[in-house]
Amino acid sequence: MSKQTVLGRVTQLAKANINALLDQAEDPQKMLDQLIRDYANNIADAEEAVAATIGNLRLMEQDHQEDVEAAKEWGGKALAASRKADGLRSGGQAAEADRFDNLAKVALGRQLQAEKEARTAEPTIAAQTEVVAKLRTGLDQMRAKLGELEAKRDELVARARSAQAQNTMMDAVKNVDVLDPTSELSRFEDKVRREEARALGKQELAASSLDAQFEQLDALGDDAEIEARLAALKK
Repeated sequence: MSKQTVLGRVTQLAKANINALLDQAEDPQKMLDQLIRDYANNIADAEEAVAATIGNLRLMEQDHQEDVEAAKEWGGKALAASRKADGLRSGGQAAEADRFDNLAKVALGRQLQAEKEARTAEPTIAAQTEVVAKLRTGLDQMRAKLGELEAKRDELVARARSAQAQNTMMDAVKNVDVLDPTSELSRFEDKVRREEARALGKQELAASSLDAQFEQLDALGDDAEIEARLAALKK
């Protein structure tokens, strides 16, 4: 995985708009759980890639340091060979002095090569150092975003449970209203009143029948009286 790809992924994930994702989700809790899993996986991938990038940077820094030390070492060898050549030459040993001067030149050539390699590596090391800093910042942002997601998930779960408890309570209250025992009592009371009314009706009916019988008895009494008075007249 290239460092550009890693950096792009870290930056993109760190800038994700959680609220917008939640607004679009049919089940926010499941959406958050999935986001948390995705973030955790991507953080793990990014950490491996960043670790590899840091490792490469450290290798380049070690190589650069070796080149710097090599340049210094070859410079010391060139100086020693040159001084040896000067001493030999002053002692009349020109051929031997030339040999040491040639050794000094070889050492200077090695020194020059090491310095070039060190200078060539410096821009790359600087660029890699900047990339590593950005990657570390991106990882920190991702970790913070993961914490935000987890807190959001916990808050949402708590709110969902509270809402569920409220709905359960309201459903229970609704069921109580629907199955209100006082309504059953009212219906029973109505039935009792109807039975009482029937009893009153029967009583009234019975009373009416009794009155009619007494009226008939009274009528018979009148007829008897009339007959008796008629008989008296006849006498």
